[in-house]
Amino acid sequence: MELQLALDLVDIPQAKVLVKEVEAYIDIVEIGTPVVINEGLRAVKEIKEAFPHLKVLADLKIMDAGGYEVMKASEAGADIITVLGVSDNKTIQGAVEEARKQNRKIMVDMINVKDIEGRAREIDTFGVDYICVHSGYDHQADGKNSFEELAAIKRVVKHAKTAIAGGIKLDTLPEVIQANPDLVIVGGGITGHENRTFAAAAMQTLIKQGV
Repeated sequence: MELQLALDLVDIPQAKVLVKEVEAYIDIVEIGTPVVINEGLRAVKEIKEAFPHLKVLADLKIMDAGGYEVMKASEAGADIITVLGVSDNKTIQGAVEEARKQNRKIMVDMINVKDIEGRAREIDTFGVDYICVHSGYDHQADGKNSFEELAAIKRVVKHAKTAIAGGIKLDTLPEVIQANPDLVIVGGGITGHENRTFAAAAMQTLIKQGV
């Protein structure tokens, strides 16, 4: 099980400071969609150059032109690129095809997918690397989480790794770990903590212990 830090509400200098504080305790650093919108793929490039030992995920949430957008993210240094599960099959397949050429990985974000189990079963046949259940920012405002969705995809996914994102904090992490995803994605649970290094270290300890 790995830990991914999601960076959403920062600029590039702030991102570098944050990652520096927690780099010893995370496996993947995510350049979130808001950062890509504000800073462009330059954010991916600069974080990868500053922290070459970490995997960098570009949360592009690709909905169309999968091959082209994966190519551009790969050129910027992204190790993992996200595609939306609600996008066309050809978009996901094109993203996977390009990722294979570039030696990169594809994560499919299942945010707003209605038939989670059925769609996960289908997407799992496309050769994607991760399938991620995701309680988005707007969903979290309604008190929703993705535990049931994680259980649903774990029932049917045979090839891809599973991931969960959305509102995970130190006190809810044990419940997440019990659901046994391959990847836990945490944003504000680390970035909004008064001691970010402590939060990341504690989360990594729990994950490694499987508690």
